[in-house]
Amino acid sequence: MSTSPPTVPRRLAFVLLPRVAGFLWRVLTAFLRNRGILLAGGVGYNVLLSIVPLFALLAVLLTQVIDERTLFDVLAVQARHLAPAHAEVLLDAVRTLLDTRETIGLVGILVLLVFSSFAFRMLEDALAIIFHAPEAHVGRSIWVSVLLPYVFMLLLGAGLLALTLLVTLAGAANTLWLTLRGTEFPLAGLSESALNLFSFVGVFVLFSAIYKVLPLVRIALKRAVVGGLVAALLWEGVRLGLVFYFANLSLVNAVYGSLATLIVVLLSLEVGAIILLLGAQVIAELEHNARCGLPWYVDPRRKAVTHLD
Repeated sequence: MSTSPPTVPRRLAFVLLPRVAGFLWRVLTAFLRNRGILLAGGVGYNVLLSIVPLFALLAVLLTQVIDERTLFDVLAVQARHLAPAHAEVLLDAVRTLLDTRETIGLVGILVLLVFSSFAFRMLEDALAIIFHAPEAHVGRSIWVSVLLPYVFMLLLGAGLLALTLLVTLAGAANTLWLTLRGTEFPLAGLSESALNLFSFVGVFVLFSAIYKVLPLVRIALKRAVVGGLVAALLWEGVRLGLVFYFANLSLVNAVYGSLATLIVVLLSLEVGAIILLLGAQVIAELEHNARCGLPWYVDPRRKAVTHLD
């Protein structure tokens, strides 16, 4: 009795799935070998130190040119992407700093700048461990490393300004349409879903830029973009899972009591850092294979052992 040959999709699955599984296993083992969990803890802690000063600094500067209420509506969406369960805690801290903007002064601005840069500096050090490839090392001036965090902060501020202006423009268009026609503008304002979409695009661009610029190795743009997209999609899924978990299943409040909010925020940031560094590890493995002239699914270490045998 003859059996029909497997279909093309089934044959592709038989070939592709073992390759993908082997590649993911190689990424995971390399990530653990590089002490990725420990690095993510350091990055998450420094993000926690930096996020309130960064948001406060951007708020102090941007409220000089845009409406404060609109800015905080946009900031609320960004905070929910960073700390899904307790974004309001971050925003309350930013509001407290903003209420004392008259007393901050030049020295206060400089202090906020220093604290805001901690996360980027720690992330650069973590990526240096993930992308350990001396043959691809880029000679970088120490001043470039010093200024890079502030360039990223400037880009974040520009993106936040553009998004806030877009929200303001949509609101103004709705008001004008309501005055002239007496009905709501068909695209009145920007919905929560639209803001979340813009925020997702911003996270994707930020991740891709981090993968391209921060490492002390040359990273191909296409791999940085792929890594940024994968990390952004993974974080979006994990973020929604964290929201559900902390809202319905978490025992953090019972275990940590008054410290629960801080623990939840730190845990969320550490999970985000793990995803960011895992994306970097994926790119590092792809770059290593490219330098060895091997397809992405071939393990260069196993190949080297085979040649030695």
